[in-house]
Amino acid sequence: MENLQTQGIGLPRLGLGTFRMQGAVCRAAVESALGLGYRHIDTAEMYANEDAVGTAIAASKVARGNLHVTTKVWNENLAPDAIRRALDASLKKLRLDHVDLYLVHWPAKRMNLPAMFETLNRLREEGRTRAIGVANFNIALMKTVVEEIGSPIACNQVEYHVFLDQKPLRNYLASKSIPLVAYCPLAQGGVATDKTLKAISEKHGVSAAQVALKWLLDQDGVAAIPKASRSESQKANLDALHVGLDDEDRAAIAALPKNKRLVNPGFAPAWD
Repeated sequence: MENLQTQGIGLPRLGLGTFRMQGAVCRAAVESALGLGYRHIDTAEMYANEDAVGTAIAASKVARGNLHVTTKVWNENLAPDAIRRALDASLKKLRLDHVDLYLVHWPAKRMNLPAMFETLNRLREEGRTRAIGVANFNIALMKTVVEEIGSPIACNQVEYHVFLDQKPLRNYLASKSIPLVAYCPLAQGGVATDKTLKAISEKHGVSAAQVALKWLLDQDGVAAIPKASRSESQKANLDALHVGLDDEDRAAIAALPKNKRLVNPGFAPAWD
């Protein structure tokens, strides 16, 4: 699988998202994915499943150097001491001495960005994480972190799918060589019933979900982390890498409405 090179790490283009998977279900899903060849696992402090992810990784026997693990600090723990405690707790649950990528999960109203990123960069220098990044940051926040603070950012993880336009943010990230990692890449299952995507899928003999996923993965600098608990779905997502979309397909997808944001909690930033 192709890796995106960013801030000294290789980020596999397709990973496994684990939001809302816990306990035995999460462990089985991660074990299945690793068995199928996934090497990018995404979790977070807030998901309350890092222990299950860690158990699955330990059971898999996949060499640590061949595995990319992302976790995230919740927005209530963005004070410097709290960030450090949160990462220590995450590493203990994951049974790892470092993660590959540590993200700020959501911005907070009263965060001290310079202090946050000073702490995150120290954790990186200490080898507790190989790289740092953000999730759910808008363009204004990205500019502050990248241009004013000057922190190296390995990715911005945001909602992105065929029904949501992220072109302005994607253009900014591309200008700084920062990958976009797409969560909810299948629009929480919404792609499966879309008539346009179904027509394209029938043309190629694949599923609408595979069409939607390949549309994302065909874009420069974009990775995706679809959640999939069943091995059949995990394999189908891997097989999407082999779907060949043509210009007619891309034009039809471009014409879909692009204003469907599914994740917009009250503490979200003002989206650009």
